Amino acid sequence: MRPATHHAANRLIIRGGMRVGATGLAVAFVAGLLVPAAFAQAIPMPRPAPKARGGNIQMSASDPIRPPVAIAPKTATPPNPVIPDPRRNVPASIFATFDANQKAQAGKVSAYLSSLSTLSGNFVQVGPDGSRTTGDFYIQKPGKVRFEYDAPTTIAMIADGSSLAVRDNKLATQDIYPLSQTPLRYLLSDRIDLMRDTNVVAVTADDLYISVTIEEKNALVGTSRLMLMIGTKDNQLKQWTVTDPQGYDTTVAIYNLDTIKKPDPGLFKIDFTKYPGGSAN
Repeated sequence: MRPATHHAANRLIIRGGMRVGATGLAVAFVAGLLVPAAFAQAIPMPRPAPKARGGNIQMSASDPIRPPVAIAPKTATPPNPVIPDPRRNVPASIFATFDANQKAQAGKVSAYLSSLSTLSGNFVQVGPDGSRTTGDFYIQKPGKVRFEYDAPTTIAMIADGSSLAVRDNKLATQDIYPLSQTPLRYLLSDRIDLMRDTNVVAVTADDLYISVTIEEKNALVGTSRLMLMIGTKDNQLKQWTVTDPQGYDTTVAIYNLDTIKKPDPGLFKIDFTKYPGGSAN
């Protein structure tokens, strides 16, 4: 990895899959997505996982897929993200034990994600230490996304279809990643079949959410997981949680979703002149 071009005191360094910098943020690869999490020193130690708990209700998958909501009613108060129990125990692989209903539920989630071409709205992010940040996001398939964080956070993340830039607007620096090597490819592809295209390790459902957990193994940094949560009643993406190789969770809940308005193409342009960046390959 080539170091970023800004001063050494502010350089980002890889620490077990998390990027830590003097901006007070860590950048973790998620399902999706790259999300700034809390500064590493503030993260509490995870608790030992207990025995697997039951109680998940497998919902019927016989209902037809509902089309995405074009423009959801504006939410005056941001939602409270559902924080997973840090002591939960997710099997390494239970694909062989998935029944027909679980596979059908994963199929519903796949069909929903594949039906999207554009998606924009607001988000609330909860870091491993409980800290919250907010902002706006824009998705244009295939391959384009932008996350803008509200002040005082100065980070933005932009994918232009082939590369992903993690930008610090205050320092005028950025790091570049191949989009094909990030989990963003799952959310930004035109079509996705979760059971075929990813390593699904858990599918559960209750009266509120259908949850699909994807596991990704990396020989260098370890195993990370992405849990997607879709509303059972409205079939809309509600939130995702990424678990880094150290077991720390970052959860992002989205709301005020718009699937009709096309974002400005300029939102997805990576400026290599104003923000000279280092390759993070």
